[in-house]
Amino acid sequence: MKAAVLSEQPGDLVIEDLSIDKPSRGEVLIQTVGAGLCHSDLHFMEGLFRTQLPIVMGHESAGIVQAVGDDVDGIAVGDHVVACLSIFCGRCPQCLGGHPNRCANPRATSRNKGEPSRLTRADGTAVDQMARLGGFAEEMLVHQNGLVKVTPDMPLDKACLIGCGVTTGFGAVTRTARIEVGSSVCVIGAGGIGLAAIQGARIAGANKIIVVDISASKLETARSMGGTHFVNASEVDDVVGAVREMTGGGVDYSFEAIGRSATVRQAFDMLAVGGTATVIGMVPSKDVVELRGIDFLQEKKLQGSMMGSNQFRTDIPRMIDMYLDGRLLLDEMVSATIDLEGINEGYTMMKNGEVARTVITFS
Repeated sequence: MKAAVLSEQPGDLVIEDLSIDKPSRGEVLIQTVGAGLCHSDLHFMEGLFRTQLPIVMGHESAGIVQAVGDDVDGIAVGDHVVACLSIFCGRCPQCLGGHPNRCANPRATSRNKGEPSRLTRADGTAVDQMARLGGFAEEMLVHQNGLVKVTPDMPLDKACLIGCGVTTGFGAVTRTARIEVGSSVCVIGAGGIGLAAIQGARIAGANKIIVVDISASKLETARSMGGTHFVNASEVDDVVGAVREMTGGGVDYSFEAIGRSATVRQAFDMLAVGGTATVIGMVPSKDVVELRGIDFLQEKKLQGSMMGSNQFRTDIPRMIDMYLDGRLLLDEMVSATIDLEGINEGYTMMKNGEVARTVITFS
């Protein structure tokens, strides 16, 4: 099968022919139909986060089940599935405590040392999988606890977006922050995750949804997703001041969807008294966020969100229902559709700020 492999950091992806093993106990073989390009993969390609090499990148995918291993329950050949990187063991303290997105036992859903690798090169070299998924490939071999069965009425080239970006942004608003009806919200960054956060705020009943970005075209897309007020950060000297002026003192909830320490600070500084800032973006591990200690006396809160605090086996079918009844907009989030060979060009478009979300479709 063909797959996009990262062999050095920083580096581009190279399309290689790899061998994929048969499903072992608890595993599912999937024919990939759609895969979204996520900024998180770009962080690894740029070397901002380290990973084992070589590795098939991609973690936002959907497809059709081709084969199942022993003890697979509730998933059968021919089923349509969405993959999610929140692969859960179901028995660690985090899973049992209702937080499967924070599963602390990845070994339970991975192959043991000494077992054949799921993916190999022709010379026998083992190839890793991004987030234990490896979605930039014609086929995926995934533990069943990283998959959810979905209705065949759902187009898989749109369903893939829910596997990461939509779940992350939507969930940060509705699960992590649990915003209140009528509240004021600001989303910094109108990429794929930011657009999902905007939609989460709209569907959850926010009154004022302010969107900050440097791209006029992205701000227009954000308007169609539910944004009500807009700040073009390339045209104002003080983003925080502009947001505070729009709201008469600050927002109840802010969401940082870029992954930079400077914008995390903006998200916190634009809060009203008692407000909550949620960091969705992946801030590089060496970056430090500095805040004024006195601001905490106003009961302002800064928190992180891991994959939207999801419980994806219930969340994803619900979001698909919202898409099918017209409440959750996905078609409008897709700026470009490419084939696997165009993946590096797809990431160039992302770096240039030309797209909200790009989807790879597999024939």
